[in-house]
Amino acid sequence: MTDLFEPLTLRGVTLRNRIGVSPMCQYSCAPDGLPTEWHLAHLHARAIGGAGLVIVEATGVSPEARITPADLGLWSDAHIPGHARLAAAIAAAGSVPGIQLAHAGRKASSMPPWVGGVAGPEQHGWEPLAPSAVAFPGLAMPRAMTEADIAQVIADFAATAKRAVAAGYRFIEIHAAHGYLLHQFLSPLSNQRNDGWGGDFAGRTRLTRAVVEAVRAAVPDDMPLAIRFSHTDWAEGGWTTEETVELARQVKAQGIDLADISSGALVPAQIPVGPGYQVPGAAAVRAGAGIPVAAVGMITEPRQAQEILTEGKADLILLARALLRDPYWPLHAAAALGRTEALRIPPQYDRAWGALGKMPMDDAIAEPMPAL
Repeated sequence: MTDLFEPLTLRGVTLRNRIGVSPMCQYSCAPDGLPTEWHLAHLHARAIGGAGLVIVEATGVSPEARITPADLGLWSDAHIPGHARLAAAIAAAGSVPGIQLAHAGRKASSMPPWVGGVAGPEQHGWEPLAPSAVAFPGLAMPRAMTEADIAQVIADFAATAKRAVAAGYRFIEIHAAHGYLLHQFLSPLSNQRNDGWGGDFAGRTRLTRAVVEAVRAAVPDDMPLAIRFSHTDWAEGGWTTEETVELARQVKAQGIDLADISSGALVPAQIPVGPGYQVPGAAAVRAGAGIPVAAVGMITEPRQAQEILTEGKADLILLARALLRDPYWPLHAAAALGRTEALRIPPQYDRAWGALGKMPMDDAIAEPMPAL
């Protein structure tokens, strides 16, 4: 039985438990894409809360790769110092610092969700790229990518991965889900190309496989590399769970160490949302591709998370909204499951958490951080 508080080793990196912070866009940058104090406070709090892995939000591999002009970027060396500060803060709190590398494709040049709509020139917007000139409903018409555009995207992912390593991240995830560029190439609903980058399964998966190959070659052998898939489009004629299993098998052979399994967001669709609704997809990929997987999707309760691991449906639990609501979810989970000995707490917080049961103190967290 896999325990929620059991370490997980991927290549040369060991997570202290099976709880991770899923990458969550904060839309809190200036158009330069540089990290801010918001990102530092947001991510450091969740590392202090006890998660074994903290993954920084979808980070643009180029300016046009961002979802909105307020997204985080790592497309230049000027971004490295800010990311280095994020990675160092996460690591200092005992978590593994990770980052998700992304290209939004036809969903780029949008506005933050609380604003809505398309970013025009006055909002620092730009023309989005996509496999085909097929727009996502309500967003701008993208330009179909040329061979040169595709080559540039592959190079951008690799170059950004190298910067992530330089910044101190110890875990990289490639975003191939949620209707963004790599997912757009995977699905027949958005990829209508008739060249070597479209058509059959091999053509539609070619860009994802090329990005995986380039990123794997750009990072150290001991660094774990993950990929996020939407295992189904929940739409007739779209990308399927069976195709996800096969692609997961192929990218595992290329050096992917973990598949992070979500679903949907390529096209508007009726999704049967409910507690743990993404978990069957994760279980299917784990069983069919023989690869470690992360489960996501309305996982909110400690016993629910433990049951997913106990039943062999996943190897890692990634939380999003639950951790937005409660940065200390891992500590609360340890208390709820009677496992207060399993997590180390900051000695600065011992007066609070020590009252719930004996939690070992993490002396490393007591070390002074750099002055502001």
